[in-house]
Amino acid sequence: MYRFRTYSPQYAATIRLALPVVLTQIGQILTQLADNVMVGQYGGDDPLPLAAIAFGGSIAFIFFITAIGMTMGLTPLIGELFAQGDRRHSAVLLQNGILFYTLLGIVTTLLQLLGIPWLYHLGQPVEVVDMALPYYRLLSYSMPFIMLFFAFKQFLEGVGNTHAELIVTVIANLANIGLNRVFIYGHLGMPEMGAAGAGLATLLARVMTPLLMIGYFCSRDRYRPYLERFSLRNYHRETVRRLVRIGAPIASQMFLESSAFIGTTVMMGWLGTLAISANQVAITVNNCAWMVVTSLGAAATIRISHCYGARDIDRLSLAAKASYHLILVWNGLATVAFIALRHYIPQLFTTNAEVIAITAELMLFVALYQMSDGLQNVSVGILRGLQDVRIITPIAVLSYWVLNLPAGYLFGFTFGMGPSGLFLGYFVGLTVAAVLMMLRIRRTVRRLRA
Repeated sequence: MYRFRTYSPQYAATIRLALPVVLTQIGQILTQLADNVMVGQYGGDDPLPLAAIAFGGSIAFIFFITAIGMTMGLTPLIGELFAQGDRRHSAVLLQNGILFYTLLGIVTTLLQLLGIPWLYHLGQPVEVVDMALPYYRLLSYSMPFIMLFFAFKQFLEGVGNTHAELIVTVIANLANIGLNRVFIYGHLGMPEMGAAGAGLATLLARVMTPLLMIGYFCSRDRYRPYLERFSLRNYHRETVRRLVRIGAPIASQMFLESSAFIGTTVMMGWLGTLAISANQVAITVNNCAWMVVTSLGAAATIRISHCYGARDIDRLSLAAKASYHLILVWNGLATVAFIALRHYIPQLFTTNAEVIAITAELMLFVALYQMSDGLQNVSVGILRGLQDVRIITPIAVLSYWVLNLPAGYLFGFTFGMGPSGLFLGYFVGLTVAAVLMMLRIRRTVRRLRA
């Protein structure tokens, strides 16, 4: 039987960890919102600039989300060591993470640049791709810096510090919004760059983030020892293998899930520029709810990893259930808000009446998959904390590639539902992922108790 008194300490602990991450995510989403709103307003009734950053940003995002997925393997490893009081091995993990993740960021940049010719073969209007390329290139250049930032960010989350990333992200995002105005519209003597200006602002803001994080570590007696005697000679192949063993399944899950969204964006391009623009607005709004979902997932990883490190299975079970309770409340509120405000939200992004109408219809389907999205995201966070990540990849393959994308194509094109049919595919994929991951967690916890 449910008793609020039993779970209230768990709610408080999870919210305490999640709140700074939520605020960090708000900062990141505000940056995306600023890019979309400012470029959309720059274009006015012309949907081309908004469609260009929607396409360029979507393709760049799949590289971004896959790369940072690798860094998320650091958090549960650090969380387990932190619960056991092992600071020496924590320092080894951090230093190897810094070297490995930065190198991975450089490789990601090269892959993005090498993939540019393929962007013209995804069925998008040529004028959209032409305008998207400068924005896409600038985002690709930022990957080494963002990966270095995430090395520090995931380490701090592992030790239960989610405040530093908030401060750094707020500073960088305020800079990004200010630079957007300078570069998009051409203020302070700068040339008017349009969509490319948003990319340059994002690049400069991302360069700031690791510099600020390094400064934070060096200025705190608590964290400075973790960087002592930093050297390339500290690079250990076995330590990197540990990071890859946990990070690779997480990265593959994030790649497979994001590829379903990117694949849907590509199929939106087959329906024209108006559909691309409406899709970008709907996904951007969805991300406003998703930021809380991912924050609760991150908090679940931290709490579960600490309980797992202490081998306290009773507290682990309570923490997992509390995470599910919180996510159901949040996504229930988001569902109601998206349905009630579906005609008003698109007007913040564009004055094009057709884009507004398509977006309003898409918001109904965004509301439909909110519960499934929340449950699967928190489930991934719990599995990360348990270091039970191998199962994530096959579930993601089934949910997103075998079911989500084909179902979206079936509803959107075969049944003639258009953009709404493509979004219905999300509901199918996310629901299957949520159910299978929750069953896996139940099995794993039972095994730990035994």
